[in-house]
Amino acid sequence: MRWDPEAYLGYADLRSRPFFELIVRIDERSPRRVADLGCGPGHLTQALSQRWPSAALEAWDSSADMVRDAQARGIDARLGDVRDWSPKPDTNVVICNAVLHWVPDHTELLRQWVTALTPGAWLAVAMPRNVDEPSHTLVRDLANEPHWRDILAEVVAPATDILDATSYAELFADLGCEIDAWETTYIQRLTGNDPVLEWLTGTTLRPVKASLDDEEWQRFRTELAPRLREAYPQRSDGTTLFPFRRVFAVARVR
Repeated sequence: MRWDPEAYLGYADLRSRPFFELIVRIDERSPRRVADLGCGPGHLTQALSQRWPSAALEAWDSSADMVRDAQARGIDARLGDVRDWSPKPDTNVVICNAVLHWVPDHTELLRQWVTALTPGAWLAVAMPRNVDEPSHTLVRDLANEPHWRDILAEVVAPATDILDATSYAELFADLGCEIDAWETTYIQRLTGNDPVLEWLTGTTLRPVKASLDDEEWQRFRTELAPRLREAYPQRSDGTTLFPFRRVFAVARVR
């Protein structure tokens, strides 16, 4: 299953905002090593090197396409699954933005990371929490219709349960961490034709596209588009308002 860096960067400014609201809560001035897990095309990893220029910077992503884009930006990105990553002894900051909702049993992975990190290290995670929103339920409903069911029913099933902010706070508190957790719903103001469909194409619909040939993919898009237009109607000024929910947690290991 491939990522398309160009599609992902189609709404780069809007997709970047949660990242910066996450890292601003990390109160670390001079980390020795910073890990960006799920670095994508590297445009946000560059911001980490600017904030902490003296730190060694690790960047991981499971997509070869994303890693190539990150490397083209001068990031020393490596291909790898976050489930295989473990912190080096000098790791002070770990950032995992918009990744763990793809990872089954990610809460166990968070526990492993906290246990492996040294005292004083920071772990900052953010995940979309939209699985019950029309943008996602409409995709699942279409994928479960007779024509698509055999191909897509399992593909669009949520990979993992995304908890609420309180539950992540409890998870980290039980591990002895200092914890800051919160949720935000961004009202994205999108423009263009079928903008919610285009937004989803860069993320949520990626497994669908990977499972279909070109003709099937175009048919799926054609069937999904009017449903999304009804759920997210275009305003008289030509914009479409798209609520997008995120959950955040920043933990400091004691």
